[in-house]
Amino acid sequence: MSKHRHYRSAEKTLGTSPGTLTYVGQEIEHQTEIKKIEYNEREYHIKDGTKLSSCTLPIPGTPYVNWLDVDGIHEPQVVSAIGQQYHLHPLILEDVMNTEQKPKIDLYDDTVVFVTLKMLHHNRQQQELDVEHVSLILGQHYLISFQEERTKDIFEPVIERIKASSGKTRRNDADYLLYALMDVIVDHYFLITERIGEKMDELEEHIVNQQANQQTLATLYKLKRELAFIRRTVYPLRDVVGVLLREESTLIKHATLPYLRDLADHINQIIETLDAYRELISGLMDVYYSIVNNRMNSVMKTLTIVSAIFIPLTFIAGIYGMNFDNMPELHTRTGYFWVLLAMLVIAVGEVIYFKRRGWM
Repeated sequence: MSKHRHYRSAEKTLGTSPGTLTYVGQEIEHQTEIKKIEYNEREYHIKDGTKLSSCTLPIPGTPYVNWLDVDGIHEPQVVSAIGQQYHLHPLILEDVMNTEQKPKIDLYDDTVVFVTLKMLHHNRQQQELDVEHVSLILGQHYLISFQEERTKDIFEPVIERIKASSGKTRRNDADYLLYALMDVIVDHYFLITERIGEKMDELEEHIVNQQANQQTLATLYKLKRELAFIRRTVYPLRDVVGVLLREESTLIKHATLPYLRDLADHINQIIETLDAYRELISGLMDVYYSIVNNRMNSVMKTLTIVSAIFIPLTFIAGIYGMNFDNMPELHTRTGYFWVLLAMLVIAVGEVIYFKRRGWM
């Protein structure tokens, strides 16, 4: 089951003016960590523990792509300082700090592209989805990434790519970096859907082999809720990438469009997989209820047959259990044994009749 996080954002933001920086999320005690990465095809520089004074807007004509990786969005003063240095709109900063903000894209003329989306992790200990709010801000030769404070940087694979060689990331501008970061998040969606697919195969095997129980049904409902949550998370990304492909922004280079189209294909593939899984879960639920109903019908059938067999026997026993003196059979020396034999013959006859009719 996905982790449902209720932070009463309505109470926190009620009555505040638009653009007011209010953190909506789980409480975090650690300080925000800022990492500054500068790179081009020839070289790169990575500075951990960057101070706010160093988070400045790149000088026009700089030979580097500037990437500011902010790990932690719970300190309004830090987010506000970065926004002032990069001249960001207050509404952007407000969405950065609101972890309940749904995935979306905003274009601010040709100066800034703002994308917010969700990173999904599988929490193996609690067997649920852990959601991380991520915001990406693309500007002229720079990109700022905001992520919730976690023990591991989700964009570490991209940083390792920058360190490894002067590949596509190092040869391209900040718009390709935007694609690369979004691609990392989308790749994690594939891992999540693959885990759900494996779980569904396991449940299907249990149901088909008639090993299902109430826990199986509870797991099916849990997966159904997870699929609905993932679909709400992934579906808006199709529009996000569509806007990047359709809008003629100077921040998105023509060379990056094929990669964005490939990203759109991946998102569509995930959505189609989620829809297929949703239909499969509905089918598994129907099969489960059918098996349960068949079991119930089998039990009721057995009880009905047993009742039908004992009805005439009970009738005979009831007759000879009456306390009347004028019942000749009661004074017969072998009457008891004849009655038992008659009851046995009736019971066997009923069983044979039921089997011939296919009722047993």
